[in-house]
Amino acid sequence: MSAILFGSISTVANTSELQRRAFNQAFEAHGLDWHWDRETYRTMLSRSGGQDRVADYAHSLGHSVDARAVHETKSRIFQDALATSELAPREGVVDTIRDARKSGWKVGLVTTTSRENVSALLAALSPQVRRQDFDVVVDSSSVGQPKPDRAAYSYALEMLDESPTQCVAIEDNVDGVQSAVAAGLVCVAFLNENTAGHDVAAADRSVDRLDVRELQLVAGLN
Repeated sequence: MSAILFGSISTVANTSELQRRAFNQAFEAHGLDWHWDRETYRTMLSRSGGQDRVADYAHSLGHSVDARAVHETKSRIFQDALATSELAPREGVVDTIRDARKSGWKVGLVTTTSRENVSALLAALSPQVRRQDFDVVVDSSSVGQPKPDRAAYSYALEMLDESPTQCVAIEDNVDGVQSAVAAGLVCVAFLNENTAGHDVAAADRSVDRLDVRELQLVAGLN
């Protein structure tokens, strides 16, 4: 194994509930009588892209909204929430990054969220998890296609000069798993608080916490 690639900001820290609340606050700010409870939001997380979720939801209700503007408001609220939250890395994340470094493996963060969201997350988690802990950070400005397209992983592999067969992806949602598998990586599903229960049968294994030794066993690599 030569690299471990975290596939979203929610594989590093549990940000899903912060994001759901930010959506609801954005709806209120735009005068929308919408509220996404956890069950509704969990269903929506079967696909990536917050702006697309807003647009799809509006269409389902027959409403006409500026999905981009709503999502931009949500992003600002979410980033502000990260700055004031007591966010902690998910179980095993810090140890996994540390152990990977000790073993000489590369570490990446391969998302298709915005650069601003990534920066806000890492600022909130510092010094436990820092930008310099990653050999590559991919965000929506790096590639044109969101997951489940393989583009984000293909870009990361090119930047790292690594073969997909030597890398393990850690993903927390269906689109992310599909993206990693399409790119030829071994994929471990590390579902978050709002994607638990999603069908990630395409992943090589599902885990509740991260451990480098288990990642090696799943990958069959050393």
